[in-house]
Order: sequence, then structure tokens, then C-alpha cells
Amino acid sequence: MLTTQPYSGLMDSPFAQPAARLPRWLLAAVGAVAVSAIPLAALLAQGRGPASFTVAETGRGYGSLQAAVDAIGDREGTVIIASGNWNECAVQDAGVVHFRAAEPGKALLGGKACEGKAALVLRGRGASVEGLVFADLAVDDGNGAGIRLEQGPLRVSQSWFRDSQQGIMTTNGVDSELVVDKSTFTRLGTCENSAGCAHSIYAGDYGRVTVTRSRFEQGTGGHYLKSRAARIVVEECSFDDANGHGTNYLIDLPNGGSGAIRGNWFVQGRDKDNWSAMIAIGAEGARYTSDGLVIADNDARLVPNLARSPAFVADWTGDSLVFGDNTLGPNVRRFERR
Repeated sequence: MLTTQPYSGLMDSPFAQPAARLPRWLLAAVGAVAVSAIPLAALLAQGRGPASFTVAETGRGYGSLQAAVDAIGDREGTVIIASGNWNECAVQDAGVVHFRAAEPGKALLGGKACEGKAALVLRGRGASVEGLVFADLAVDDGNGAGIRLEQGPLRVSQSWFRDSQQGIMTTNGVDSELVVDKSTFTRLGTCENSAGCAHSIYAGDYGRVTVTRSRFEQGTGGHYLKSRAARIVVEECSFDDANGHGTNYLIDLPNGGSGAIRGNWFVQGRDKDNWSAMIAIGAEGARYTSDGLVIADNDARLVPNLARSPAFVADWTGDSLVFGDNTLGPNVRRFERR
């Protein structure tokens, strides 16, 4: 049996953020983090104590994450990942695989990218990720990610992506769905490599993208959330750029898209590669209509004592955006047509 080697990176709490910085909804979400109980047989798989990677449906433990995924094959199953810092990655080629931390925030996949892409490369019939930490992922082309999504729907919840080139990246040309909820993205992004800029989340032309109740912070380049999908929903998230370095837009919809950006909290910091707007729509040519895109109930401001005047929304499409009530801080202009 393969022997799993622990990853040497430091393990932190995925929710260790100053309380004064966090919206109330996020504090409540942190307090409610839980996963389903794991059968005792799974925890004591093969009679050798807690297994590193266990297929919950069979109770069998495996010495590598890839072996556990391969054991599920084209079926649907759940891989329980034990607490620890694992220098592991896996490619899912079939089936529906649910990746779940035995204890939320205490199972880390770090430092190893499969296929030169990500800790998890997903191209099966579907997947979910719950309670995991992804850290210290870098590859030669600058697109090292916690998750590379290439096919099928994916739901990510209660997970932390940190100190990597990208958090989540999808392929293009797939009509499917990415859903992210109650997750944190910290110190991600770069524009220093051959493949162009990397971002905290970079969704290609992937059908539908929904991001809710999540936190973006301390970006290190690129955009916090970039989506080329036809439909985008971003609700009750915080984009805290106060300690970002060399960052660009907080939300970038380069090819347009319908949906809603609602109930979010935006702070633009000082160290920007591009500070001209917080939300950009259609900057690379409108592939999808933005008619009816709702932008409402957001709070947007600059860090204190910052003398500049960015647009809250910059639009290149000329489509009919729907603005509701948004609270804008001093010097933040509501809208700019470009």
C-alpha cells in the first residue's frame, strides 16, 4: 500500500480573520460549519487506525488520494480526507466524487499539482468539495490552482484557498455550473507568468457561476473574481482589497453576462495595478448580453484617506443594467460608460 507523506506547510484556520473585518453573515456561517458524521468503520478502516483517505460508502481506507478516487471509478462516492497536511493531488476522470474533510478546516492539500494544473483536477460527471484547505500551489505557467474544473457541475462549500497562483479555475466551452458557498480566498493571483494573469476564481465560458457568502482578501495580482460565463450570481460576499498587492478589478465579467451582483461588501485598497473600477463588464467584448444584470444592495468604499475616484461599475457593453440601491463611500462614482 502506498504511504502518504505529510505536507510540511503550516496549517492555519480557514476562518482566522479579524472579527471587525467580517460581515455578520460570515461570522454566523463560521459558527455553523459542520459535516455529516463519519461511520466508525470508515475511521478505523482496515483495523489500522484512522485512514488518510477513506471511501465512506465501503469503509475502506487508502494510502493516497488518487487511489481512493480510482476506487470510486464511474460510480458515485465520498472520499473522507483525514486531518493533516497532505502533499497529495488527484485527477477525477469519471463518476461523481464528493471530497469531504473529516474535520472542516483541518485537512489540507498543499504543494502538489496533478498534470501541472491543480490539487484536484475534475472531469467526471460531477463533484463536490466540503471543508478542505488548498495551499501553496504553483506551476510553471502560473495557473497552479486548488481546483481545476474541466467537466461537470461542482459545488464547493466551507473551504479555504490560500497562498497559491489561483484558487479555482475552469475550462471553456462547457455548459455546466460552478457553485461556491461559505468559502475564503486569501493571497491569490499573479500576472507574472507566460499564461497571463491568474485570479482568486477564474471561471471560463462554463454556463453558470454562483458565488455566495464567501470572502476574498489580500489578493496578490489579477482579479478577485473573473467569469466569462453566460450567467453570474454573486451574493452576500466580501471583497476586502485593503491588504491587496498589485490587484485589478474586484469582479470582472469580460464577456458580459446576466444575473445578479447583490448584497456584497467591496473595499478597494491602495496597491492596485488597475484602480479605475471595482466591477468591470464587457471589457474584452460582449459575448453574452448583460441586459437585466442586477447590481443592488451593495456597499462599496475605499480604504481610509485614499485620494482617487474609481467607478463602482464600468461598462463596455451598452446593455440595460438594472441598478438598485447601493451604498457608495466618498469618491466612488456609481457608473461609467466606456
